[in-house]
Amino acid sequence: MSRIGKQPITVPAGVEFVVVGAQCTAKGPKGSLVLALHPHVSVTREGDELRVTVQNPEDGRDRALWGLFGRLVHNLVEGVTKGYTKQLELNGVGFKVANSPKGLAMSLGFSHPVEYVLPAGIQATVEKNLITISGIDKQLVGETAACIRRLKKPEPYKGKGIKYVDEVIRRKAGKAAKAGK
Repeated sequence: MSRIGKQPITVPAGVEFVVVGAQCTAKGPKGSLVLALHPHVSVTREGDELRVTVQNPEDGRDRALWGLFGRLVHNLVEGVTKGYTKQLELNGVGFKVANSPKGLAMSLGFSHPVEYVLPAGIQATVEKNLITISGIDKQLVGETAACIRRLKKPEPYKGKGIKYVDEVIRRKAGKAAKAGK
C-alpha cells in the first residue's frame, strides 16, 4: 500500500473542493486550480477529508499513481489556501534585477539586458538582490524559479550567478591554488 496515498487530506474551511468525472477543482481564498485525474485514480470526499484510491492497490504502477495523486491533490488544497513561494539570490558585481511591466528586467553580465516574462498566475517581488516568486500552483512556481536560475547558473569559482536562497554552492580552488603545490 502507498503510505502517502492512503493518508486523508483535510479540506480547511473556506475551500470548495469538487470532483466531476476525472477532474478535481479546488477554489479558495487565493484562487482556483484544476487537476485532471488518471483513469485508475479516484478521489472521494468524506466530510472535511479527501481520500484518494486506485483501481488495483496491488499493482506497482497503481501504487505509484496513488502516492503521486495524493500529493497533487494535497498541493491543490494547500495552494488555494496558503500559496507557494521560492526565493532566488543574485550574486555578482554589476548583476541587477528590477520589476518591469512584463516581468523581470535583469543585468547578468551579458552585453544585453535580459527580459524574463512571467507566466500568468505568477508574481515576482524584488528586494535588492533577492527575487521572490509566488503563486498558487506549486509546479508553476518551481518551474518559473528554475527557468530564472537557468539564465545565469552560479559558477563554482567566484559564486557569481542566480541561486536559490537555501542552495549551497560548492566552491573550487582556481589555477593559482594548484600552482602553489
